[in-house]
Amino acid sequence: MKAIQKPTAVPGFTLINAPIPTYGPDEVLIKVTLASICGTDVHITEWDEWSASRINPPIIYGHEFCGVVEAVGQNVTHVKPGDFVSAEMHIPCDVCYSCRTGKRHICENIRIAGVDRDGCFAEYITLPKNQIIKLPEPITPEYGALLDSLGNAVHAVSKANVSGNSVLILGCGPIGLFSIAVANALGATRVFATDMSEYRLQLAQQMGRVQVFKAGDPELYRQIESTTTHSGIDVVLEMSGSMQAFKTGLDVLNPGGTVVLFGIPQQSASPEILTDIIFKEATVLGVHGREIYSTWLVMLELLASGRLNIDSIITHRIPLSQFGEAISLVKSGNCGKVLLDPTR
Repeated sequence: MKAIQKPTAVPGFTLINAPIPTYGPDEVLIKVTLASICGTDVHITEWDEWSASRINPPIIYGHEFCGVVEAVGQNVTHVKPGDFVSAEMHIPCDVCYSCRTGKRHICENIRIAGVDRDGCFAEYITLPKNQIIKLPEPITPEYGALLDSLGNAVHAVSKANVSGNSVLILGCGPIGLFSIAVANALGATRVFATDMSEYRLQLAQQMGRVQVFKAGDPELYRQIESTTTHSGIDVVLEMSGSMQAFKTGLDVLNPGGTVVLFGIPQQSASPEILTDIIFKEATVLGVHGREIYSTWLVMLELLASGRLNIDSIITHRIPLSQFGEAISLVKSGNCGKVLLDPTR
């Protein structure tokens, strides 16, 4: 089978011809229909400090996909060959404190397919049976390949309790764009979004029911003050990792409001930011991954009901054999979600 491999601990990747993986009695073999590129895959390709500390080559990477069950182990009963599926790629240990207190998504010994074991940038993948999610009929392969990253947005927005509240989304990368759609689907009264990229702001505008602003635009403050009931924002979703964006969110946050942090910061928070949190009595929530499996149930229900439309976020479909071009496109920022077709 064709596969994208990180062969050694240096920048780059290799398109290889690998054996189809074997499967055990508690595992499922899946033929990949479509995969999707995440920012993590860019880090692995470029071999940055994080990758060097986490990845043990050789490894096939990729962790967002959907596919069709090819074969199942003898202990697998909830899916069968021919079923259309995706998978939760965070594999918990089920014995640590987090797992045993209902927080399996932040397992202390988490293993991630495509990071700690072979992933989905290939024609086939094998995964433990508990990770497999059977997808309902209304979900297309294009949507099925995005569920890992869409789940991040559903988790973040659900944590914030946006129903009946105004929302500001800082950062219109794919997770931020998904968050616009999810906030509207879950009953936000008004949604605002900011980004530095004109391309991504145009994508955000296509999501509907959102006011978009270039990051740093003073008009954002005037629009929030003039259109929201309390002249401020109830919920801020920080998806960019920018401390300046975080400060903007705190500036417009209503006293007692909620800030959800998803973007990974590249610098420390300033005393000014911490002071704002204290004096506004802001609730600050960190969000990581998806809750296993409650986030999946909410996400699939939103999609199956038709309340969540994410078509405009899918901007490119590229053969797996052109992986290098796909990574360059993601690095440029001039794209939404980029899908990979392993059949080409």
